[in-house]
Amino acid sequence: MKTALNRREVLKLSVLGGLGLSFNPLSNVLNPLDKIGTRVIPSSGETLPMVGVGTWQTFDVGSSTEKRKVLSEVLSQMYVYGGRVIDSSPMYASSESVVGDLTANLGFQNELFYATKVWTSGQQAGIRQMDASMRKMKRKQMDLIQIHNLVDWKIHVKTLKKWKDEGKIRYWGITHYVDSSHSSLEKIIVSERPDFVQFNYSIRSRHAENSLFKTVEKYGVATLINQPYESGSLFRIVKGKSIPEWAKEFDIHSWGQYFLKFILSNKNVTCVIPGTSKPHHMIDNMKAGLGRMPDERLRNKMASHLKSL
Repeated sequence: MKTALNRREVLKLSVLGGLGLSFNPLSNVLNPLDKIGTRVIPSSGETLPMVGVGTWQTFDVGSSTEKRKVLSEVLSQMYVYGGRVIDSSPMYASSESVVGDLTANLGFQNELFYATKVWTSGQQAGIRQMDASMRKMKRKQMDLIQIHNLVDWKIHVKTLKKWKDEGKIRYWGITHYVDSSHSSLEKIIVSERPDFVQFNYSIRSRHAENSLFKTVEKYGVATLINQPYESGSLFRIVKGKSIPEWAKEFDIHSWGQYFLKFILSNKNVTCVIPGTSKPHHMIDNMKAGLGRMPDERLRNKMASHLKSL
């Protein structure tokens, strides 16, 4: 088994080499054979790697060859460490097309989990938009389509349920990014039973712990977490400060890992999708899915420490 794994990893690393990525294992404390942890999608029993990538702003690079090359490295690094989830939306300008073009040129295209959204009003407009998203992302079957920010959700949910029955999509879901919409997400979970719900959650923004996480657990709904870094504001708080030594006991070696591991230590988090356009940030994000996860005592200590800064 070890030989087979090594051979498979060599193939993965050769992809990186073909992209011009300089890979130096000595510069990374992780063994490239390490894979991030997975969580179960309740509606199917399928497992999903717990760290993926969001594409808002970061993948909106148009036709820039240089920027596309770097983003190919981002996706390759995600794959090397076991990541699969790519979340996009027609709202994100050229991001869907960039994802489709880049993954078409990678040897692991069909091993990824493609998620996008519908973000328009009206049944036919929604169908046209979702068909366009599938063309842009070069998918005959989409893994997940979500109703973006609940726009015209009562109409789109009918289409998505039909498409799932027909096999055009594998899962459907709903999304939002603000605390004030959590109650609406809960009501739809209870009435419509989506496969996925995507919402905001972070070490400082913990409103979802009040009720939403209890609802997803009760009704068996997978979760995608957006805004894990609060649009970068968390990094501004800790700029110039070192992570506490006690955090390293739980394999936390950067502030990014600190913030993501706090999220992932919540058992009802299926996958967190931080956005990035930098390969070394992608590696750092992946590290959050490795090693020990904080227990409740450490979670409280982590949150308190951040408040004290």
